[in-house]
Amino acid sequence: MSATDATAVPAAPDGFDPWDPAFVADPYPVFAELRRRGRVLYYAPSDQWLVPHHADVSALLRDRRLGRSYRHRFSDAEFGRTPPPAEHEPFHTLNDHGMLDLEPPDHTRIRRLVSKAFTPRTVERLAPYVRALAGELVDGLVAAGGGDLLREVAEPLPVAVIAEMLGIPERDRAPLRPWSADICGMYELNPSEETAARAVRASVEFSEYLRGLIAARRKEPGEDLVSGLIAAHDEDGERLTEQEMISTCVLLLNAGHEATVNATGNGWWALFENPGQLAALRADHALVPTAVEELLRYDTPLQLFERWVLDEIEIDGVVLPRGAEVAMLFGSANHDPAVFADPGQLDLARRDNPHISFSAGIHYCIGAPLARIELAASLRALLEKAPALRPAAEPERRPNFVMRGLATLPVEV
Repeated sequence: MSATDATAVPAAPDGFDPWDPAFVADPYPVFAELRRRGRVLYYAPSDQWLVPHHADVSALLRDRRLGRSYRHRFSDAEFGRTPPPAEHEPFHTLNDHGMLDLEPPDHTRIRRLVSKAFTPRTVERLAPYVRALAGELVDGLVAAGGGDLLREVAEPLPVAVIAEMLGIPERDRAPLRPWSADICGMYELNPSEETAARAVRASVEFSEYLRGLIAARRKEPGEDLVSGLIAAHDEDGERLTEQEMISTCVLLLNAGHEATVNATGNGWWALFENPGQLAALRADHALVPTAVEELLRYDTPLQLFERWVLDEIEIDGVVLPRGAEVAMLFGSANHDPAVFADPGQLDLARRDNPHISFSAGIHYCIGAPLARIELAASLRALLEKAPALRPAAEPERRPNFVMRGLATLPVEV
């Protein structure tokens, strides 16, 4: 069956609509229908092939016939794609030099060099700072009698941790979250021109700031990650370019805090909606490690991950030609009953939990260990210091589908 004949292959059900607030509020019933309909389904509004099953998503994340980029092998014309508008160039320069959107050999080289600076020791060294900061933020929430859990705890924690790791002074940290939010808007499906303009502006401003920070660290190296990236080199003496360092720093901030903020908000709302599980967690804080994994699975922060078909591939009898775009549905994969027992049930003691919230293959999240430390630290601090934490009102949900999260989560202590 050829994918070029869209009438011959299964289509996504009408309920799959990333711009519909009702779908964004709860996409999981529609995901179940997607899985029932087939292994690959065509979605015309974004011209993508949706992959909803865990086994397929996991395999395709590792399949070298697909890639995050195609420009390492093909021009836009050869690949049948229109180049991005010239006015979007600052965003694409920033994005295209980061590990997330590169393929080997550049991806291999940059990840190896970044790994020399972003070591397990670097992450472990931050752990006491993370726990102390989480405690301070929760103390502030408790002293105020409550507030917006996102604004008071979930957002400032990962931003401060990444800024501390990069060596960004506290006086310079205020724009980091707005810059990141504006840049990440471009990862939604079919972003508007207004969204693109904000992303371009943030890309320019963030890049200029980091260019100055890198210049300062070249003169006076420190113990921070920027200094480590400057010093990192491979056995042949090759180093990261300035643009690669800038793109790496932005990627670490964007990926490092967007996922953590959304996982915290989604996770606590899931706990509030499952009071029996929350009571069990309050009674036994030893559940925190498995609770973190289950909350990441149950309401997945990154719902969709795109890859290009570089070489023709067949999925369940459907042939996807070179140039097709595949959208792997992480949220659906994490609720696949073929892998997870009772996937619609929140089970904080779940042991067999191969969720793919941090992706897989060569693009597995390099910051996953740090994200887990942050999520566990804030969860423990809230359990210990705000044992009666409860919602004060319905949360406000962000309109985004790809990066799933809340805009506000009012709580009382």
